[in-house]
Amino acid sequence: MLIITIIFLLAMALYFTQIVIFGIGAKKQFPKIKEEDELPVATIIVAARNEEKNILSCLESLNELEYPEGKLEIIIVNDQSTDNTGTIINDFISGKPKFKTIIPAGSIGKLKGKTNALANAIKIAQGEIILTTDADCSVPKKWAKTTASYFTKDVGMVCGFTIQQGKSPFDEMQGIDFMFLLGLAAGAMNYGKPMNCIGNNMAYRKTAYEATGGYENIPFSITEDSKLLTCIHNLKKYKIVFPMDPEMLVHSKPLQTMKEIFWQKKRWGVGGMDSEIYGFATLASGYVAKICMLLTPFFFAPPTFYLSLFKVCVDYFYVKEIYKKFNLELRFRNFAAFEIYFIIYVLLLPFVVLPNRKVVWKGREF
Repeated sequence: MLIITIIFLLAMALYFTQIVIFGIGAKKQFPKIKEEDELPVATIIVAARNEEKNILSCLESLNELEYPEGKLEIIIVNDQSTDNTGTIINDFISGKPKFKTIIPAGSIGKLKGKTNALANAIKIAQGEIILTTDADCSVPKKWAKTTASYFTKDVGMVCGFTIQQGKSPFDEMQGIDFMFLLGLAAGAMNYGKPMNCIGNNMAYRKTAYEATGGYENIPFSITEDSKLLTCIHNLKKYKIVFPMDPEMLVHSKPLQTMKEIFWQKKRWGVGGMDSEIYGFATLASGYVAKICMLLTPFFFAPPTFYLSLFKVCVDYFYVKEIYKKFNLELRFRNFAAFEIYFIIYVLLLPFVVLPNRKVVWKGREF
């Protein structure tokens, strides 16, 4: 019992230390371009595949964006949709010159799926910077302008936060999961250690993208966003910033079924296999902490119980600070649902990913 308590104590101490360090890093402030006429020409790219239920609200939010006249283009890629997505796109963008739509005629090199759709759009993009979001997302009016303002002289990439919000605890726990993980990613990146980002809220200089060789020359990853983050970082030429800015917060629709969540988590897990050693170390400390919590009922003693309670409190106040920064309300019942969900999927994920890396996503198998 003493050995278990000591292991538990060390795991929780390491976990707490990491949360504090990442929390400080995530709050880092960055210089911005102050004058609107100095903002760079920008291209927004959305890759849409069978998104007839979501694409209209995405297009409406993009149409409301504030940006200097003549400096913004929006490319919507109809990624071989078999539903009504293409018709909805064409009807909406008719008469709106800043929008254009393409259907990839073929693959660039050996690219496939979303990566190929993005690469085709980047080839024709006129913008100095590329912003990406997804068809199931809505962006705030100042999203493009605020994101672009972080591209000071030496910045090559800007990453942002995304939240999933809905009416039920099932929906809300997904949003908490996003904010928790992106908080860690922001903290790590702002210390110069790329760990993760999310493709539905990211931007990069086209020159930085081209310097990596483009997606066609980047080793394939099911999480192409995080792979590009690492490749731009490895150029050692550009700064990458991950600001916690409310004007950049993107809203994504929550998944509706556990099957969808299973494939989302597996996709992230498979993509995460390319992480650097510090990424694995971060995951390992959290994994051990969750194992200890799961074992608490079997080795019940006041020290282990209080350490488990301490871990829950650490998570709660960590997430609460992020929500506060974004002017969001964190309900404890939703956090409790998240904490249970978080423990379960983190502990199960290695057993899902390691035996078989096959991923099914958007009707395609990778």
